[in-house]
Amino acid sequence: MLIVGEMKLSDIIHHDYTLVPVINRFNIQLGFGDATIEEVCKTKNINLGFFLTILNTFHDSQYFPKDYLKSFPATVLIKYLRKAHKSYVEEKIPEIKEMIQRLSELSSGNKKTLDLISNFFNGYSNEFGAHIEREEKVVYPYVLKLESSIDESGNDKSMLEEMDLYSISNYEQDHEDIEEKLFDLKNLLIKYLHAETDEPRLFEETSYLLLRELFVLEKELREHSRIEDLILVPKVEEMEKLIRIRN
Repeated sequence: MLIVGEMKLSDIIHHDYTLVPVINRFNIQLGFGDATIEEVCKTKNINLGFFLTILNTFHDSQYFPKDYLKSFPATVLIKYLRKAHKSYVEEKIPEIKEMIQRLSELSSGNKKTLDLISNFFNGYSNEFGAHIEREEKVVYPYVLKLESSIDESGNDKSMLEEMDLYSISNYEQDHEDIEEKLFDLKNLLIKYLHAETDEPRLFEETSYLLLRELFVLEKELREHSRIEDLILVPKVEEMEKLIRIRN
């Protein structure tokens, strides 16, 4: 199903509830009544085309209009990517850590497996945090400065000097697909986590919730990486090429 502006936003959530956190990243909270997507975007001053493209990208793995996404300014892309980073760091990661801690508190046995899961995820979240910090402090400011230089058409020398120190090719080389490590964590849960507890029902419910959140996070990170690798990086490469051609 292709999501279009005339559809009610509430109907979209009924159809695919996993879009809720994506919608929240545009500062859209629940309580929008029967408003259409177009009406909500107008009220919130959101670029309708970009919003629809992001929703469809997350809703349908086969949908990914690279050329259309590349037509949006880098500022629009980065604003969204930063919102996503904030939701991962401040919401998703802490929620998953809390679930793992809850499992440890419920378990009368299984400590070895739960300690392994906890240590694995703590290591993963630290690596993920470092990855995000590198993007926020190095990559995104570089991209925004590059776009600003092109728009101003007069600061090429300074930009060329910066490009000699750093270019998007550096980002491509160390942009590891850390979301792949979530597969190993899911395997630990699925294959080795037994309900050795006095509260097996609560333990299993928490385990299922944790597993679901890991699947959701994995899916979101996959789409996030696609936007960065297939849209942002080629767009920046084109901007870098333009700067060099002009000089």
